[in-house]
Amino acid sequence: MGEMQLMRGNEAIAESAIRAGCKNYFAYPITPQAELLQWMAVHMPEVEGGTFLQAESEIGAINMVYGAASAGERTMTSSSSPGISLKQEGISYLAGANLPAVIVNIMRGGPGLGNIQPAQGDYFQATKGGGHGDYHTITLAPSTVPEAAQLTYDAFDLADKYRTPVTVLADGMIGQMMEPVELPERKDREEIPQKPWATTGAQGRKGNVIKSFALGGEDLKAMNLARFERYEEIKKKEVRSEEVNVEGSEVVIAAFGTVARIVKSTIRLAQEDGLKIGLFRPITVWPFPGEQLNELSKRVDTVLTVEMNSGQMVEDVRLSVKSGTETPFYGEVGGVVPTPGGILEEVKQYV
Repeated sequence: MGEMQLMRGNEAIAESAIRAGCKNYFAYPITPQAELLQWMAVHMPEVEGGTFLQAESEIGAINMVYGAASAGERTMTSSSSPGISLKQEGISYLAGANLPAVIVNIMRGGPGLGNIQPAQGDYFQATKGGGHGDYHTITLAPSTVPEAAQLTYDAFDLADKYRTPVTVLADGMIGQMMEPVELPERKDREEIPQKPWATTGAQGRKGNVIKSFALGGEDLKAMNLARFERYEEIKKKEVRSEEVNVEGSEVVIAAFGTVARIVKSTIRLAQEDGLKIGLFRPITVWPFPGEQLNELSKRVDTVLTVEMNSGQMVEDVRLSVKSGTETPFYGEVGGVVPTPGGILEEVKQYV
C-alpha cells in the first residue's frame, strides 16, 4: 500500500482502476461522477499504452468497452443512473460474450432525469440483470471512499477470474465526499492474467471468436448454462458482508453503501439511549449474502431494512431471513438522505 492521501471518492476510484491495470477507459460526462472522468482524462494518457476516450454517448462508450475487452485489455466505464440505463444493452452483450469489464455507477436520484443527489434506486437494475436476457454482474457496494478504492481494484481481478462484467455500485455522496485513502500498489503487467481467448490476431494459433449469439436454441441454451455454472461458483466463493454489534441486539438493520455508514452512527445514538441494535451490511449485493443473513436472523426477531429508495434490497432480505422474522422497511427517496436520528426513531417502533 502507498501513502495516505485525502481524495474525493470519484478520484480514488479512478486512480485505483489505473493501479489495477486499467488500460482503456471510455465514458460520457454526467454528474455526480464527472470527477472520475476528469481524473481519467488527465492520467490515463500517462499509462503506457493507455487510452482515454470521451465517447459521443453512453451507448458509444459501452460498445467501445466491448471492443477493448474483446482484445483482452483491462477496461472500464463509469456513469450515473440515467447513463447506466443507456448502457444496459451493451452490458447484456458483455455478459453474453463472457467479457470482463468494470462498470462504475455513482447513483443519483430518479427515475427519469431525477436530480444529482445521492440515491440507491438502481439496486434492482444492478442486481437483477438490468438489460435483456438471463445474466448477472458481480456487484460491489462500498460504504466509504477507501473501500470504494479497494473494491474497484478488486473488481478487475474478479472480472478476469470469472470472465464477467463487474459493477461498482456507489452513490453521489461517496463519489463526492473526501476521506483519507491509502491507495493499493500499482500492478505489474506480469500480475495481470493472460487471456488466450482474446481476439489479438491469430498469429500461430487458431482464430478466436467472441460472440453472444447462437442461432440454434440448444447452442444458446448451452452457452447460458455454462455461464450460470460460473455464477454458482461466484455465489460459493465471492460473497462478502459485514456485521456490526449484532450479538445480543434487539433489532438488526440491513443496509448497504452510504446508508450503512449512517447506521453506524445510529448504533452509537442507540447506545446512548440504552438500546442495542446491530448492522448487517452486504458488500456484494450480487451475489447477495443470503445464507449469512439467514443465520443471523435465527438470533433476532426483527431485521429492519433501510435504503435510499422505495424498497428494493428489502426483497432480498425477506427472501433470506428465517420464517417468522419481522422485516419492516424504512426508506428515503428523491435524493433525500436518511439521518442517524431519523433511523433511530424508526427503530424504536420495534424494540
